[in-house]
Amino acid sequence: MTDATSLKICVFCGSSPGVNSAHMNLATQLGQDIASRGHSLIYGGGGLGLMGATARAARDGGAKVVGIIPHFLSEIERTIPGIEHEYVNDMHARKIRMFDLAEAFIVLPGGIGTLEEVIEVMSWQRLNLHDKPIVFLSDTGYWDKLISVMDDIIAAGFAPETMHADIESDTNIKSAFATIERRLKQGRKAQPLGGDRNKIKGLI
Repeated sequence: MTDATSLKICVFCGSSPGVNSAHMNLATQLGQDIASRGHSLIYGGGGLGLMGATARAARDGGAKVVGIIPHFLSEIERTIPGIEHEYVNDMHARKIRMFDLAEAFIVLPGGIGTLEEVIEVMSWQRLNLHDKPIVFLSDTGYWDKLISVMDDIIAAGFAPETMHADIESDTNIKSAFATIERRLKQGRKAQPLGGDRNKIKGLI
């Protein structure tokens, strides 16, 4: 079991600042908290938007920061001097490397890229390929509609009721870290795969 006192926290978030300054503020606060708690940060390697705010705050607080970024994005997303970077060939390699390094995930507001990252990690968890905690974090309700869509997926029978236990969402940083610690202590029960076996038998 992972030691919750010193974790490699992977943060998925936007490479843009967005229009609500609360999102940038939360990213900065999260980076500061990662450092003050003695954790390290794994992130997408860019220096812009929420991504850059989180990384600078964690670096300035003394945390170890590792950015994983494809070669073609290094100039576009403006990597930050003084931060360790690993360069990979494509976006898929980036996600795999971030996943391999991470012990828990926090998802700040972001766009399509952020959604791609977290949904893939959630899909791997759904397939029982890992039990790393995944926590959506927003103090503006940013992820509420996505959480609602996930609830609809479960209600429609495309995922088991047990998947509710994997969908963690918090409105403040302290709660997010408490959720991660709780999940690490409790572990995760494997979910059933496939559809309703009784209904499937009726179709055969």
